[in-house]
Amino acid sequence: MPASTADHEGPERPTEDGPNAAEAAAPDRSDRSTDRDGSGAGGRTPVVTNWVRLRLRAAPGAALALGVLVLLTSFLAAAFPRGVDAYESHAIRDQISAASPDRSAYQVTSGPPGAQRPQHERAAALAPGALGEQYREVRERLPDLVRFDPAQSAYGVRTPEALVAGDAWLPRPDGLPPKLTLTAQSGLAEHSRVREGRLPRGTGPTADGGGAAGDEQADRLEVEAAVTRETAKALGLRIGSRIHLDAVGTTALSARIVGVVDPRAPRETYWSIEPLLRSPGLATEKVAGDTPKRFWVGALLLSPDAGPSLLSATGTPQTFWRLANDPSHLTGRDVTRLREQVAALENGPTLVAMREAIGPTAAISTEVDTVVGEFGDMRKAVAPVVAVAAFGVGTVAAIVLLMAGGLAAARRRAELTLLRSRGGSLVGVGRRLLAETSVVALPAAALGFTLAVVLVREARLVPALLAAAAVAVLACCALPARAVAAHRRTLTSMERTDVVRAKPSRRRVVAELTALVLAVGAVAALRQRGTADGEVDALVSAAPVLVGAIAALLLVRLYPLPLRLAARPATRRRGVLGFLALARAGRAQATGALPLLALIIALSTASFGGSVLAGVDDARERASVLAVGADARVDDSKGLPKNLAAALREVSGVRQVLPAHIEYDLWLNDDGDQVALVAVDPVAYNRLARHVGMDQVPEKALRGDRGAVVPAIASPGVAKRLGTGPQDLRPLGGDITVKVAAVHEGAPATQTSEYLLIDADRLARPYPTAMLMAGSGSHGSGIDMAAVRAAVGTGASGADRGADAAARAAGLTPRQDDAGKASARGEGSVRVKARAEEYAALADSPLQDGTERLYAAAVAAGAGYAALAVLLSLLQATPERTALLARLRTMGLTRRQGRRLLVLEALPQALLAACGGVLVGYGTIRLLAPGLDLTRLALSARAGFDELGIVRLHADALSLVVPAVGVVLLTLAVVLAQAWWSGRRKENTELRAGESR
Repeated sequence: MPASTADHEGPERPTEDGPNAAEAAAPDRSDRSTDRDGSGAGGRTPVVTNWVRLRLRAAPGAALALGVLVLLTSFLAAAFPRGVDAYESHAIRDQISAASPDRSAYQVTSGPPGAQRPQHERAAALAPGALGEQYREVRERLPDLVRFDPAQSAYGVRTPEALVAGDAWLPRPDGLPPKLTLTAQSGLAEHSRVREGRLPRGTGPTADGGGAAGDEQADRLEVEAAVTRETAKALGLRIGSRIHLDAVGTTALSARIVGVVDPRAPRETYWSIEPLLRSPGLATEKVAGDTPKRFWVGALLLSPDAGPSLLSATGTPQTFWRLANDPSHLTGRDVTRLREQVAALENGPTLVAMREAIGPTAAISTEVDTVVGEFGDMRKAVAPVVAVAAFGVGTVAAIVLLMAGGLAAARRRAELTLLRSRGGSLVGVGRRLLAETSVVALPAAALGFTLAVVLVREARLVPALLAAAAVAVLACCALPARAVAAHRRTLTSMERTDVVRAKPSRRRVVAELTALVLAVGAVAALRQRGTADGEVDALVSAAPVLVGAIAALLLVRLYPLPLRLAARPATRRRGVLGFLALARAGRAQATGALPLLALIIALSTASFGGSVLAGVDDARERASVLAVGADARVDDSKGLPKNLAAALREVSGVRQVLPAHIEYDLWLNDDGDQVALVAVDPVAYNRLARHVGMDQVPEKALRGDRGAVVPAIASPGVAKRLGTGPQDLRPLGGDITVKVAAVHEGAPATQTSEYLLIDADRLARPYPTAMLMAGSGSHGSGIDMAAVRAAVGTGASGADRGADAAARAAGLTPRQDDAGKASARGEGSVRVKARAEEYAALADSPLQDGTERLYAAAVAAGAGYAALAVLLSLLQATPERTALLARLRTMGLTRRQGRRLLVLEALPQALLAACGGVLVGYGTIRLLAPGLDLTRLALSARAGFDELGIVRLHADALSLVVPAVGVVLLTLAVVLAQAWWSGRRKENTELRAGESR
């Protein structure tokens, strides 16, 4: 017989992968030029090609399963970075688009031409043509990331300060005349509809002489103006109204109203960058120690051609170019560069270039840098949390790929052993196995990458390509590496490698100690530094994985002890199933540490991710309760109709309605700030609090005698200010003498932490200012809020409607007389709030939504890989387990006993993985919780929730238990399916002569 070579390797009987596997492994006697590693000078490529072709023909099912696994893993690996890029890009665009136009737009302003120039040259510089040319120059000098929407951008001339309108017929809420701004803005005709009259035209001076275009200033000037319908309604203007304005630079300036217009898109930048263009407002002015007085402010819309007239009217008009921001091109990677370009635009080289184009006094203002900075802060806050999920799922996926290679190597152990015994080198065997897996893994990885690119758009290619390539390399090398490692030395048939008898090598001890040191260092670093700084550290992010790895290694070390203890009493029992099952569990291969590691890391990652989502949900739950104080509420500081409560009780979904008298401006007898007074029925309030999930108040403290002193529940700060004795207070509901009977944390039915709560029956005039509602559904989502708002809109009393009519006649909006106090607290006249709406608003950021979706997908992927780990672990022992059942059935074992045997054999490892996963998940959460800040992820950038403090991670029972129970149930389902399938096959099929299983 010639010397053995790798080309003459092959079993002499069909292997477990099929009869054609023998043909793949048979010697190729037509090629005599091969060397000992199976790669001859002239025949290496044909030999390897024949090997791959015949192996794929022999085991198409295994190749298909590997391809599907690699396809899914490659898709997930490539989709993850692209998903992060996509939702970050969407988030930065939404952040800028959601900002108010006065914050997101770029405003370029400049003063009038120099006074030393002739008047006609100064007027010509304010003409639409000259401003339009400068507008084009401004566009050309903008940086590449600063883009704008031409349709909503505008330029023109305006008065820099509002001018006083001295006409006595104009409304004066507190005796002060209104102030109006004159604005000649381009595009008025395109952005408005004429409701009455016509659009204004450009006008000149009415005195003899030069006028606006000449070198002398006019004595008298009247301009045509249009106003929006809101301005006309608030100021009592109509077609033909003439307004006289105090101006600088002319003896008389007047504006004649020639049209009333409606904005075509009132919320877009054209009208909203300066809101007074569309809607007037009330401003306040403090006069010589008196209380602040209110007056109207608004804008008069002039023709774009009327810009030169403002030079005669004020002497120093302001030119402007307002550029509406267009963030549609931005991505999450542009944040840093955009902030640099905006800084250069506001105070840098770009500003110098702008001044060369439009004048030395040009200035650029925007709050884009602040808006983008808010996005950057939120991204930094959520990045470490996302990194933890990425490391966890990535590790589990890598372990599953290694397990798949290990399963293939174990199934082909006899074949590879025979190849080695006939002279096959490790290099030759490894090369053939690498070619065999590469033919399947590389196209599958490429297809997964392509799907990720097609399905997840607007993201970078390089990170996704690197991730998919890493999956392909691992999938290609898993089988060759496992096979080469298993056949480096020859194992005798009597040598045991089970977990009971196997002893760890020195290398394994060193590796375990190294992993332990890394895990301890990572956890210590995370606890000390936290993640609030936004830095993503690979070691810190991998802390849950390292902790899970150490726990898995420790459990594998400790696993034999309970098996030995349980096997001793089983030997004294009459039945053999218990002892046989424990013996079988103990004879499992020591390489079972890899499935255990996969399951523990998958379970801990799922528990960690589930706890993150649960913590975010809990924080939003508490924040929504704090913001509303009920499932829904209606507030009016001036009082609500008494019949409104009955109307609200008829609304679908409303379970309880509690009238409450709340005052937010109660003065105590000291120099401190105002506090809130809450007067409610304490019994009814506690019933509502139990339904909503709020803290209940000690109602017994309010059940004092009916004397002159009213017992009250106070917040700690108010209790300290009031002391222990009676205090006389003067709320709007009637004078009372209160004494603190109990101190209570929280904010019952208020949005402030400083409050005083009393029984509503002890107040002389407890007119309701709020209606608190408890409803059905999660967060009160079952309440028909449209019906609530309809009931509020139709529930005003006759006196209220009369007051509203009087207010309108005075030129004010309904209930405008009390708007000062309400607006100081951010309130309108009547406010309707829903807890479900507040809860949804807390997660309205695309960055939050994208992070939560990504985290949920990571948890689902981790659970899926855990299931694959269970299947691969059980499939590895399927042939041996099937043969055992066949032998035992020949000795009289029933099918029922066979099922019990398989269940009892699989339970120890399943319970070990489940318990280990729960303990590791809980321990990881407890260890990492102090360093994780979920506030930005839970509450976005919204303010007003300081009472919640920092949102920390906490263990969620369902997230810990459900995945562990799922692993046990899946294990039982698989072994029962195996028992059922083996029972359908005949014993002679499994027990053939010469079989070694």
